[in-house]
Amino acid sequence: MDRQQTCEGCCCSYRLPLVQAPSLEFLIPALVLTSQKLPMAIQTPGNSSLVLRLCGGPSCHGLELWNTSLREVSGAVVVSGLLQGMLGLLGAPGCLFLHCGPLVLAPSLVVAGLSAHREVALFCSAHWGLALLLILLMVVCSQHLGSCQLPPRPRRPASASPNCAHIPTFRLVSVLIPVACVWIISAPLGLSTTPQELLPHTEAPWFWLPHPGDWDWPLLTPRALAAGISMALAASTSSLGCYALCGRLLNLPSPPPHACSRGLSLEGLGSVLAGLLGSPMGTASSFPNTGTVSLIQAGSRQVAHLVGLMCLGLGLSPRLAQLLTTIPLPALGGVLGMTQAVVLSSGFSSFHLADIDSGRNVFIVGFSIFMALLLPRWLREAPVRLSTGWGSLDVLLYSLLAEPIFLAGVLGFLLENTIPGTRLERGLGQGLQSPFAAPEAQLPQKYREKAAQEYWLPLSIQNLCSCIPRPLRCLCQLPEDSGDEEGGPSQPGETEDLLPGFGEPCPGPSREGLRSQ
Repeated sequence: MDRQQTCEGCCCSYRLPLVQAPSLEFLIPALVLTSQKLPMAIQTPGNSSLVLRLCGGPSCHGLELWNTSLREVSGAVVVSGLLQGMLGLLGAPGCLFLHCGPLVLAPSLVVAGLSAHREVALFCSAHWGLALLLILLMVVCSQHLGSCQLPPRPRRPASASPNCAHIPTFRLVSVLIPVACVWIISAPLGLSTTPQELLPHTEAPWFWLPHPGDWDWPLLTPRALAAGISMALAASTSSLGCYALCGRLLNLPSPPPHACSRGLSLEGLGSVLAGLLGSPMGTASSFPNTGTVSLIQAGSRQVAHLVGLMCLGLGLSPRLAQLLTTIPLPALGGVLGMTQAVVLSSGFSSFHLADIDSGRNVFIVGFSIFMALLLPRWLREAPVRLSTGWGSLDVLLYSLLAEPIFLAGVLGFLLENTIPGTRLERGLGQGLQSPFAAPEAQLPQKYREKAAQEYWLPLSIQNLCSCIPRPLRCLCQLPEDSGDEEGGPSQPGETEDLLPGFGEPCPGPSREGLRSQ
């Protein structure tokens, strides 16, 4: 648990308020890698969901094989980080992102929202009453009381300007307060205790400085290489979807290619550090994080910076990080269910950007979603395990075919860009108010200026772009892309306020006021 916590807290550089953290896209290849080497016992909890647990019978192997398998998973995480970082530095994700329209994003979001229903049911089955209580509190605070605000106070008392501060208190605490209430209530019920499998053998220290090799060095094998490739592809697909989703939820322009490339390269660096520290999980942008941003409507980058610093502090203090293990499973299941519902509804709302009545689009959407949900289910229930005679290829194919988000994204991308269709039919026509309206050179000047302001690097880093080698210039915004002919756009001043709606004119905040620049 401590090793995983240390890799959290890396704020992304693509200028969106997202925090890099361990992602579920790394879990499936890790389980495939370990299940082919370790004997596993299948147990069925109360909600009839299959769970793999380490075999504990007399015929099972000892702890040494388990440690070797964990080292192999850490090696796969390092490989995925190197591959993901290399793809970002070469600018490949940004180029592919230009060809991802609504019919690529929408199936991916729908599958991302539906693919976690088994995990949500598993967590909530620990105590359905507490899970329903948390969901009820989150719905009331974020939706019914979301528009309730504290009495506005003048931003500058000495100024005659009509600006005032609108603070949607209930919406801002719509996740924190319900989790705290359920956490407190679960203590008398015995649900907020640390699980036995997470209890340390010795008392956790208050301060611990992690360093590479502290938990033994990662093990690089052909099977780890195959699992690392699948991790990199799945995490990159999921992160690109998170970038587009976060921009839509905060009413921002679609991320430009250089922002996507920067984000994936930094995520790759985080995964390399996590693998060297011994973590079995890499870092990526997660859909639950994006759904939480939508629920609380706090789009300030300062909030992301603060969360990153808190995660780094928890990683340096195992004693404090151990408190996270006492969060009851119903609370985790309730929050995950609410955030995944936001992701699912965002996927459905993306369909209106294209001509959904077109037979071409109906086929692309239906085929992408159905096959992305069918193939992982078939692999789980197939009587004969997938076998090509080469273990590394088996790990690669099984890991990729078991990733529903990756399958939805790849299938949607291939069908969208190979089946003939007009730009208006595909949702790429300029008549639609869409972040996928047209290539950047054809977008209106106002749209390009706003995109430049949101995704332009800070001034202290802009000066370093001239020192970057030409093959790596894809990480920086090109001069002709900026909205300022004098050498770049003006700074957006994103650090001015923490709360959304700050500085908006009275009496009521607009949608733009929900995000502090």
